[in-house]
Amino acid sequence: MGKYAQIVIGPAGCGKSTYCNHLYEHCQAIKRSIHVVNLDPAAESFQYPVSLDVRDLVSLEDVVEELGLGPNGGLLYCMEYLEENLHEWLGTELEGYGDDDYLVFDCPGQIELYNHLSVFRTFVDFLKSDGWSVCVVYCLDAHFITDVAKFMAGALQALAAMVKLELPHVNILTKIDLLEDKRHLDDFLFPDPALLLPQLAASTGPRFKQLNTAMAGLLDEFSLVSFLPLDITDEDSIADILGQIDMAIQYGEDAEPRIRDEYEGGDEEEGDGDGGVDI
Repeated sequence: MGKYAQIVIGPAGCGKSTYCNHLYEHCQAIKRSIHVVNLDPAAESFQYPVSLDVRDLVSLEDVVEELGLGPNGGLLYCMEYLEENLHEWLGTELEGYGDDDYLVFDCPGQIELYNHLSVFRTFVDFLKSDGWSVCVVYCLDAHFITDVAKFMAGALQALAAMVKLELPHVNILTKIDLLEDKRHLDDFLFPDPALLLPQLAASTGPRFKQLNTAMAGLLDEFSLVSFLPLDITDEDSIADILGQIDMAIQYGEDAEPRIRDEYEGGDEEEGDGDGGVDI
């Protein structure tokens, strides 16, 4: 077995920490060990036990108080400070983890951290160089599908993160259990830009026609963005998502099969034919 990690990202309020909590509870139920790491310097409380906490290195509260920055600027400062001290702090913290360990990184909600700045690309490169198999989990609130313009923006954000981080990538529509109308959900799980374009044009007006066409064309050209639904009231939902992530990072595929020789330490009985093994 190797070392495996999920990096859970997405806009603020999209359900990243809720996903981490239900993933932890699911793994506890199936007796699978995972460790959740908080990478949000602005976090205040957690439903899950935190194995590592970036606030031990830098916290938003301290930065705002000492430097007089606002919450957004303070968070950017915190993440840049993390990037500068990544090897010294995180490298030291991860020394206690080895083969068979599975980490889930719960990340802050500023999308520019994943789409534009270098901090998470540096973070990803560090994990890969240390031998971790990594998958990005991009969370998007299911409320986005109630407005096709918002959904297209969210899909483009996910695509930008995929291009920036260059990792196996699983997109999740969270809070499915809160949707009142699920009749058209499949249209957004596997979005066809050509089918969504008329809805987009109707909601934004004719002056945005060229922009809408360009956005739809971009999603269609890459053909990478699809979503898995997360319903926290359905245990099979989180199990299906975890299964997809496991396949993306090949979790457990390098484990040796357990083999038992039926004739260990003795001769075959007469008439048994070829010896065999149970796998």
